[in-house]
Amino acid sequence: MLALVLQSLGEVDSSASSSSSWSLPSRSALEGRYSVSGEQRCVEDLLGRLEALVASVAPRRAVLGIAGPPGSGKTTLVTRLLTAVAAYPALAGRVAHVPMDGFHLTNLELDSLGRRDRKGAPDTFNAMAYAGVLASVRSLPRAVVTAPSFDHVVGEPVADSVVVPVAADLVVTEGNYLVLGSGDWVGLPAMLDEVWWCALDGDVRVERLVTRHVETGREVADATEWVLRSDEDNAQAVEGGAERADVVLLDGVVVSESDR
Repeated sequence: MLALVLQSLGEVDSSASSSSSWSLPSRSALEGRYSVSGEQRCVEDLLGRLEALVASVAPRRAVLGIAGPPGSGKTTLVTRLLTAVAAYPALAGRVAHVPMDGFHLTNLELDSLGRRDRKGAPDTFNAMAYAGVLASVRSLPRAVVTAPSFDHVVGEPVADSVVVPVAADLVVTEGNYLVLGSGDWVGLPAMLDEVWWCALDGDVRVERLVTRHVETGREVADATEWVLRSDEDNAQAVEGGAERADVVLLDGVVVSESDR
């Protein structure tokens, strides 16, 4: 796939991307920014931190936000985290998952707004509804909270398909724009009790994103054009988000962690 992506990069006109001057962060640059000393820690080593987070905000629910640019491994990290907490006695059966993806505007709404060709950009989500759901999650007394999910096959949100039960002590949510802090997203950071940031080499992100689009049926050249024009614009929009995170992970390895 990488060879096809590199070939497509040469075929995509540079004017197709409004962020053509945007420089993808390399692994060496990221490693230079974050030094890893001693034994490497991964998401499975952070469960005690989450247990302490839950205790610090009880009796309300705690909200963990996992953020990062497109293709940085947020979904993979969440999958690993949910698997790990299921086997961790202090949190097992007490964690719910509310992804940002469910708050995509419908295709009909995007068409009416003229934003369908930028689907995935900050203004193609209902950020205020997202903040409202997270506020409900945090409120007392606790109640059952429902949220939408996103059907990637049909490319549409599915209303009320996610349920946060009363017993959930921790809600995990992930997406690109959790710490964007501007426009309709201005209220999101205050809804998060802790933020973990996913960092990744820019070329690896692009390759993963192109592969993801190809697997949904796009041609490689078309997928590459979309990634460079849309996904990388969105990556540029969230640049600097790591500075607002409590934990930074580089390809799943903890490289920065604040005290808890």
